Amino acid sequence: MDITWYGLSCFRITERKRPTIISDPYNGKSVGLPNLKLKGDIVTISHDAPGHNNVTAVSGMAHCLAGPGEYEIGGVFITAIVTDGNSDDARNVIYVYDYNGLTVAHLGDMQKVPPQTQIEALEEVNILLVPVGGGNSLNAAQASELVSMIDPNIVIPMHYSLPNLKPELEDVDRFLKEMGVTEPKQEESLRISASNLPDETETVILVPKI
Repeated sequence: MDITWYGLSCFRITERKRPTIISDPYNGKSVGLPNLKLKGDIVTISHDAPGHNNVTAVSGMAHCLAGPGEYEIGGVFITAIVTDGNSDDARNVIYVYDYNGLTVAHLGDMQKVPPQTQIEALEEVNILLVPVGGGNSLNAAQASELVSMIDPNIVIPMHYSLPNLKPELEDVDRFLKEMGVTEPKQEESLRISASNLPDETETVILVPKI
């Protein structure tokens, strides 16, 4: 599996002989980043806002998911759970992508630490994509608390400050401090398989492809 980050909450997840997933494609003009030009089979939308819902940036899309449910598409099992309330302004959808037992949880624009019942619904999470920059989503301390509750093998922070980004977000260093990480692993993209997952939670910083 390869995971590439494009800034904010947008990732591309690819796996051989499986559909490519694009999460939360943004409107570049609205958020101060270059416009996206991505190709994918499945698009998942966590929050109905320009920083998360620009499906026109993705060519080849066959499926767009924007609400709760359980889905099976091309051998990928996807569980979508609503958090942060049910109003249009507050609603956030988290997604768990299951690639034959290798699971990735995308927490979207989560605003607060969810109750234990929702955390248990995620079951085992191998790779956690978690917002850390505050603003309208989790801040560094909340994100760190949530990581300890979920206990993934790998955590990848997202939705934090980048050059020219219009939403005023905290820098990722605050999250690293909360996690007690002094020398995080940094990658252009993460290549991972079920056989080489770390035993202890490892923090990986992805260089945004923008």
